[in-house]
Amino acid sequence: MQLLDWIILSCTLLFIVTYGAIKTKGSKNVNEYILGSNETPWWTVGLSVMATQASAITFLSTPGQAYHDGMGFVQFYFGLPIAMVVICITFIPIYHKLKVYTAYEYLEQRFDVKTRSLAALIFLVQRGLGTGFTIYAPAIILSSLLGWNLNLMNVVIGIMIIVYTVSGGTKAVNVTHKQQMFVIVTGMVITFFIILNYLPQELDFNNALHIAGANEKLNILDFSVNPEKRYTIWSGIAGGFFLALAYFGTDQSQVQRYLSGKSVRESQMGLIMNGILKVPMQFFILLIGVMVFVFFQFHSAPLHFNPNNTRLIEKSQYKESYHDLEDQLNVVANEKKEISLLYVDQLSQDYDNKELHNKMIALNTREKDLRDQAKELINKADKTAETNDKDYVFLYFILNFLPKGLIGLLLAVIISAAMSSSASGLNALASTTTIDIYMRHTKIEKTEKHFVDATKIFTLIWGVIAILFACIGSLFDNLIQMVNIIGSIFYGTVLGIFLVAFYIKYIKAEAIFWSALVTQSVVILIYKLEIMSYLWLNVVGASMTIVIALLLQMIIGNSKAKTVQS
Repeated sequence: MQLLDWIILSCTLLFIVTYGAIKTKGSKNVNEYILGSNETPWWTVGLSVMATQASAITFLSTPGQAYHDGMGFVQFYFGLPIAMVVICITFIPIYHKLKVYTAYEYLEQRFDVKTRSLAALIFLVQRGLGTGFTIYAPAIILSSLLGWNLNLMNVVIGIMIIVYTVSGGTKAVNVTHKQQMFVIVTGMVITFFIILNYLPQELDFNNALHIAGANEKLNILDFSVNPEKRYTIWSGIAGGFFLALAYFGTDQSQVQRYLSGKSVRESQMGLIMNGILKVPMQFFILLIGVMVFVFFQFHSAPLHFNPNNTRLIEKSQYKESYHDLEDQLNVVANEKKEISLLYVDQLSQDYDNKELHNKMIALNTREKDLRDQAKELINKADKTAETNDKDYVFLYFILNFLPKGLIGLLLAVIISAAMSSSASGLNALASTTTIDIYMRHTKIEKTEKHFVDATKIFTLIWGVIAILFACIGSLFDNLIQMVNIIGSIFYGTVLGIFLVAFYIKYIKAEAIFWSALVTQSVVILIYKLEIMSYLWLNVVGASMTIVIALLLQMIIGNSKAKTVQS
């Protein structure tokens, strides 16, 4: 990185942290600290909702996902717009009418305190894990870039986030989200056009898409009904709908964003804004990953993208074998560039040469085989090494091919995204701990200032816990999938509780509480046994919670009826 990159990166991050801390400090009561005094306009609600979901993992991991597996991941978001409509019609009016601070307060009014506490505890577990991963993602970048200790970077980034979140609460989160989304959108748009500019002159955007399509990177829709396949149009609409409904409707990190809206209408407009823009945004980010793939058809790419693993192999007995694979990859890369240019020339004449097409696919298959062999060598050198390098693809491109100045901007994009989603997570974790656990179970009367101070302390505590979770982030596969897997394991059960609360008045507290406990245990078991794709866990969790609760309520009802008769 050049001096200009460091200046842009440092100034951007310092401005966000300082602005957020100074602009919003001094909250006098719980409403102001947790809900921002309900003064947030709809467009800020929309940006804040988008920024909360768009973590650094989105911008770091998603292009790598597209580079390796193509555009199919976009199907994951197909159920989101439908979920936004349902939440706007049902969830938001109820939350605003009851004037709750957290989503889980409503559950006590509908059921009882133990159901409220159970839902809050499930949220705290999964959001604590998720927030840790959103800190870990940008730590990968700086540790790889600077050669610093990864855990040290987790701590540094975590502290930056804690500073303004503790200081200003929800207002600080909402205010900083506007700056962060501006940086994010600007950086990604500039990067997309720079990639296109770096492609050979004779290769226009349409022909670039042809190359991507020839290598099966543009297979967006998969109508397969195989439940083991992760991304299909059915899992996207059904599983994605349930996950989005649970995330935006019951996850406090999102609920708190629109509970701070000026009115029901402002909150609804903010969510509709997210529903309209989210799928196109994810499509665009995946398309950037696909264009990076096309770029590397004409430029050399490393045998393995994770620099930590390449340093590891250089110190091992498998060094020479690894270098032999690199030499083979160089031969393949040269052939691939030659064939790709010939293929582009044919495309410019409106002729899709099948022989060149097949050769190009064969070369990319050969390249994949060499990369797999490299992963085997890395695994032999260190059994604990994570050989999946999807999260490093876009990072490698940023650091090695973007012009000076833009590298700093892109790093600011990714770290800003981490700060936005992590700040929302910490803010929600602290609010839920204060309102649903501490305040609800405190017998002695306390002042408003006491609970504001308690929320700040819980923000700090959860910040430390998230940093600890971040320090184990290297144990997992592709991060964008890991975050969604964690959500899918827990969200279905919580969503089932809320759907019963909203729509099935027949079911009472005892039935839903035990149903939720049983369902959560079964869903974890299903995931461990790998019975189906994780996206279906949302459907299974929500459906099972409802069905078991209905059965239990019938049993409890019959039991009570017999008792009365006797």
